[in-house]
Amino acid sequence: MIRERAYPVDPWHIRETRLDLDLLAQSESVFALANGHIGIRGNLDEGEPHGLPGTYLNSFYELRPLPYAEAGYGFPESGQTMINVTNAKLMRLLVDDEPFDVRYGELRSHERVLDLRAGTLERTVEWVSPSGQAIRVRTVRLVSFTQRAIAAFLYEVEPLDASCRLILQSELVANEQLPPMSKDPRVAAVLDHPLQAEEVLEQKAGGLLVHRTKASDLRMAAAVEHQIDAPGKHEVTTEGHPDWLRTTVAAKVGPGQKLRVVKLAAYGWSGSRSLPALRDQVGAALASARLDGWEGLVEAQREYLDAFWDHSDVKVEGDQEVQQAVRFGLFHTLQAGARAEKRPIGSKGLSGPGYDGHTFWDAETFVLPALTYTQPAAAADVLRWRHSTLDLARERAQTLGLQGAAFPWRTIRGQECSAYWPAGTAGFHIGADIADAVRRYVQATGDYDFEREVGLELLIETARLWRSLGHHDRHGRFHIDGVTGPDEYTAVVDDNIYTNLMAQQNMFSAVEAAKRHPDLARQLGVDDEEMASWRDAAAAVHIPYDRELQVHQQSEGFTRLQEWDFENTPPEAYPLLLNYPYFDLYRKQVVKQADLVMAMYIRGDAFTPEEKIRNFTYYDARTVRDSSLSACIQAVMAAEVGHLELAHDYLGEAALMDLHDLHQNSRDGVHVASLAGTWISLVAGLGGMRDFNGQLTFAPRLPSRINNLEFSLLWRGLRLRVNVTSDEVTYSLRNGGGSARLVIHHHGKDVEVTQVKPVTVPIPPAHPVGPPPTQPAGRAPVRRAPQD
Repeated sequence: MIRERAYPVDPWHIRETRLDLDLLAQSESVFALANGHIGIRGNLDEGEPHGLPGTYLNSFYELRPLPYAEAGYGFPESGQTMINVTNAKLMRLLVDDEPFDVRYGELRSHERVLDLRAGTLERTVEWVSPSGQAIRVRTVRLVSFTQRAIAAFLYEVEPLDASCRLILQSELVANEQLPPMSKDPRVAAVLDHPLQAEEVLEQKAGGLLVHRTKASDLRMAAAVEHQIDAPGKHEVTTEGHPDWLRTTVAAKVGPGQKLRVVKLAAYGWSGSRSLPALRDQVGAALASARLDGWEGLVEAQREYLDAFWDHSDVKVEGDQEVQQAVRFGLFHTLQAGARAEKRPIGSKGLSGPGYDGHTFWDAETFVLPALTYTQPAAAADVLRWRHSTLDLARERAQTLGLQGAAFPWRTIRGQECSAYWPAGTAGFHIGADIADAVRRYVQATGDYDFEREVGLELLIETARLWRSLGHHDRHGRFHIDGVTGPDEYTAVVDDNIYTNLMAQQNMFSAVEAAKRHPDLARQLGVDDEEMASWRDAAAAVHIPYDRELQVHQQSEGFTRLQEWDFENTPPEAYPLLLNYPYFDLYRKQVVKQADLVMAMYIRGDAFTPEEKIRNFTYYDARTVRDSSLSACIQAVMAAEVGHLELAHDYLGEAALMDLHDLHQNSRDGVHVASLAGTWISLVAGLGGMRDFNGQLTFAPRLPSRINNLEFSLLWRGLRLRVNVTSDEVTYSLRNGGGSARLVIHHHGKDVEVTQVKPVTVPIPPAHPVGPPPTQPAGRAPVRRAPQD
């Protein structure tokens, strides 16, 4: 685990002031750069030492076997794994005849800075070689938001005391040696050297490598070009081999002089384009980057992020750590999806190989809300990708004997890749999560063209799934049996409330969308009878409730299960799934992550305020947060039911998930959903934002240690700014002209906002609440201490 404040608190930077070799893998994730198409981990420029090398292209994967001890009908036969592609980061330096390596000689200083406004990672090093030659190295890298195929690197070396020979070897390397990714030798064999060389091209100051995967049959190309500024005489040579290309710059440099090299790298891949087409594509990308040059790329990156922060920034006064963390989270959320362009957002984004690079339901449920209200085009592109996989989802539904579309629990291309069906196939709620993301996007943007082109068919096919998966009992109630909700410690259950309520909304949304587009709905085979069946099923959905305890049951019979013995569960036994059999977890009252509590957030219109209070208290005492997806949702509901200090504590846990490596697995990549969840915790939690039934509502309240909260939302083309203090809130519009108006609800009352006149309204006194809920022994969130 990264010790607290491993990175000094700074509102706009993540700064590493000393190099800790034991934490390299974690810092490589934190300092990863991406744009949704390309991702590069924050490895040291010289490549060694490293924790986990990594360069990734969105949706570029290799197939691998999914071994089963006992096979079963409908089990997926192969998995998909995002692979480490050709690495363009490597810049090896020799000082005279000694390699620059931080493990040898004297490391006088070492600092890395991730600049969240500039979109760059800068490194400054002072090092003395074993023979006594002192140098200063400064490097800057970026993955361009404006030129999707481009990553760029600046490398400067300056002798400090005496002249020396500097030999810089800039490399392009495929099939890097990696730490073992799987204990199964069959899987390991597939992932070892997954790229087959197809072409190598050498030029004086760069070149190109083209490779193809062995099983998935995908082709990629990577090309580099160098711009060299060296004092006096220097030599440049390039040599190429099937799996590596090396450009060498040799120069003699004196004190006060610098060797400066700019490296431009272009990436592209395709499953269908020819080798010449892909070669030409990356060549054109290099030409475009060359036209702008290093300074132009840096300036464009800054301008892009200036615009992003102008309408997406969240300002928090009173908790500097959360202020830094929410910006860090928004930056990584942007990096995961900004230029994904009809491709998925993985749970680790493009920051590491965790979860094999797969996307799950958390993309639609956690990441897309933040993007929908800040970068709606990026959210739409993810849903367009889902739509492009509809045929595969229909095939999966047919395999399972169902109608409509059964979307995969985990995937890269669209096929189901989960080999554990209780937490995979049975997690049908992902279909309703996708439908909810469609509903939210259309509602927030008013983009009914998108609804016609993409959204309607997604809503229809997921509604058909629910109608065929569920059934009416003899009393007319509609049940959905044998499913797994968000809580993977309570699997294959009947009538999971989250699933039932999300399916209900899914079916109602499909009816409403079909009515808006009757011609297209008819073309998709929808008739009045089918819509009536959706309405009837949705209206009759069964919601389990324990009348004795006066709480809802997470699933039918949950509250009668045996209680988990939290008092005698040692701290080192968490996460429970790594220390106890699922058989034991499934039959007891222990909750991995917010499930019913999440239902109360997304479907808050289905519960009364009193029910929310009782439910939250009951389930908070049984939720162990073994998932990074939990704390942010618990923060939202803690705030809604009046426990603001607890909400602040949960907010801190979600925000610091990676900066403090709270789950001790950030080495595999950042937790994009938890980082996006920090935005949710602040905007939907402390800001009280909801969007039920097309109405934008707010019920903001701040905990004692936060003085001010300010954020923006895009709603129907209008940019709404919300500024919350302890006793009042100001709503204002920043665009739309003098005639623009927006009616919102503030604590239940209508408020009209115009661009001409911001509106300031008081925050009504909070209703008295009882003592804060308790958590399982040893699992309470860390209290947010007052900031220094």
